Amino acid sequence: MSSQSNDQGRAYEYICLLTLESEISKFRPAVIDNNSSFYAAQRAWNSVTEQLQDNLTKAAEAAVQTIFDLEPLIVEDGDDELELFIQPDTKGEQGDVRDILIVRRGIQWEVGLSMKHNHFAVKHSRLSKALDFGKHWYGVPCSAEYWDDVKPIFLYLNEETRKSTKWRDLPAKEDDVYIPLLTAFVNEVKRTNTTNKDIPSKMVEYLLGEYDFYKVISIDNKKMTQILSFNLRGTLNQASQSDKPKIAVPIANLPTRIVSLDFKPNSNNTVELYMDGGWQFSFRIHNAATLVEPSLKFDIQIIGMPATIISIDCTWN
Repeated sequence: MSSQSNDQGRAYEYICLLTLESEISKFRPAVIDNNSSFYAAQRAWNSVTEQLQDNLTKAAEAAVQTIFDLEPLIVEDGDDELELFIQPDTKGEQGDVRDILIVRRGIQWEVGLSMKHNHFAVKHSRLSKALDFGKHWYGVPCSAEYWDDVKPIFLYLNEETRKSTKWRDLPAKEDDVYIPLLTAFVNEVKRTNTTNKDIPSKMVEYLLGEYDFYKVISIDNKKMTQILSFNLRGTLNQASQSDKPKIAVPIANLPTRIVSLDFKPNSNNTVELYMDGGWQFSFRIHNAATLVEPSLKFDIQIIGMPATIISIDCTWN
């Protein structure tokens, strides 16, 4: 992610946090934790244009009432103080994709939001000469066959790194790097799946994180905020003592089978994963730097979801 995109994302977190605090305070006590992540988001907010600030404000305002309709415990009348805070980026590296947490410690309850500005990416995981993606993603170390397959690729990249070669100057990066690396990745997932029946579910849990959450996406060109529910464990959409949620969110079942994992038609850098229950992901490999390095990044997108993942479009005023 570029520094500009990163700043825009942080700015979106900042204004959403302030908007939540302002609206929740109409119903109950609410306080923002001014932690280091809050100040980083505040600096990002101050660095973006007024036009973008206006768009982000409208995006946040459009989403808030729907979040209240989904989670009545947020605005339930009570004496306990509700806490709002932005999580540090390290949480994402540890498997928690939620950017904003809304917490009521008095009843030991919380709900999390993953904020996205004009993009739908799920993860930006890497493949490298030392990173064991199998162990990291689904708890099964990569096989000797995988390491044998990728060794010559990363030896080649190491040599070009020493030469300070630019990615654009590689004579055939698709044939020499992208295709063989993705082929090794596909073969390893398929190989592991034959002896580990929980690979499909573990894969989704890795890609979507350890906790249930709502993804709140600002789509500026459509003047719309989209909210997606990822209720894999049944912790979202709880009733308060006085109100049921105005919008029902079902539990989404995890997949049990890999139906297909193969290259996207006519593509040298993207593979597509199809699983039962409607789960579909794309994995596009790309170089994330100008100079060659022995590491490549995935841009992982959801391209299909179960019907139990509720999507709500909130139009800006």
